[in-house]
Amino acid sequence: MSKRRGALVALAELVIAAGVLMAASGVTIASPDDKRWQAVAPGRVESCSGQIKVATDVTGVVDKVLVKASDRVFAGEPLIHLADGEPAARLAAAETQVALRKRARDERSASGSANARRKARDAVANAEQAVYDVRAIVDRAAAEWRAKGGPDDSLTTARSALARAQVELTKRQEELQTTEEDSPLPSLLEGQLSIARSEYAVVRSALDKMTVRAPIDGTVLQVNVRAGELVSPGSPQPPLQLADLSALCLRAELDERDLGSVKVKQPVSVRAAAFPGREFEGIVSSIAPLVEPGRLEPSGSRNQTDVNIVEVMVKLTGSGELMVGMKADVYFRFGQVVDR
Repeated sequence: MSKRRGALVALAELVIAAGVLMAASGVTIASPDDKRWQAVAPGRVESCSGQIKVATDVTGVVDKVLVKASDRVFAGEPLIHLADGEPAARLAAAETQVALRKRARDERSASGSANARRKARDAVANAEQAVYDVRAIVDRAAAEWRAKGGPDDSLTTARSALARAQVELTKRQEELQTTEEDSPLPSLLEGQLSIARSEYAVVRSALDKMTVRAPIDGTVLQVNVRAGELVSPGSPQPPLQLADLSALCLRAELDERDLGSVKVKQPVSVRAAAFPGREFEGIVSSIAPLVEPGRLEPSGSRNQTDVNIVEVMVKLTGSGELMVGMKADVYFRFGQVVDR
């Protein structure tokens, strides 16, 4: 009996020593009987606003790639430029037609409401051209700033000018709408000028589509094209992917049997294999109203009765070094929900 008792004592000492070492290293092991957690679920980190696959509106050959992975971009910033020789030539031809039609129209005088409408239409056309010209200045300033770095005073000035030009365009469009309500039918020359301007706008829009722009402020996650490659709207792989990384969430797959113990605004802890011994905080932001098969676990890793899950979205607070696409486990805490 003394030998057996001595063996048990030695085993207990080994267990205690192991626990001390694990505690000292900062590693926390959650056992199935750990009463701090109501449930545990696997998940994957993503941007709260979603990951955006940026595609092209037209088919073309990549002329320049203006950004790289990890670059922070602003909404409207040019990301990729396609070869635009043909649409640029068509724009020049359309511009010539507008100039000819306007000269012919100006040779005929107008008075009263017809003259007011003429001035209002000219003001809108000039405002539209101003927006187009200032956007080109912003594109050049952004490309120069991206290539050289350093102060972005020129870019800031250009973006402010673009914002003012867009406000002016909106104002002129509203004035035109008011003016046309009381105006007579346009003359033949006025109609021909309007058609020429519409055709010019169509060609200008086609040329603008040769520049792929950022739809939101965000960070470039991936660049999948190089100069000289052909891209199209139907490409299986988007040229770029970006996301707003200012707010990260975690999409977790909660076993349906644990659904009753999880509530919206419930606090959670998040652990990732990439950062052993560390915990990140979060709050349950939504619970999907749908039970479906899990996708994160490898096939055959769970019993057939355990494959149904409910998708739970967790908003991370102070996510630190967690990255989009990273796998992590969510530990749902006991306690009341928080009001945030």
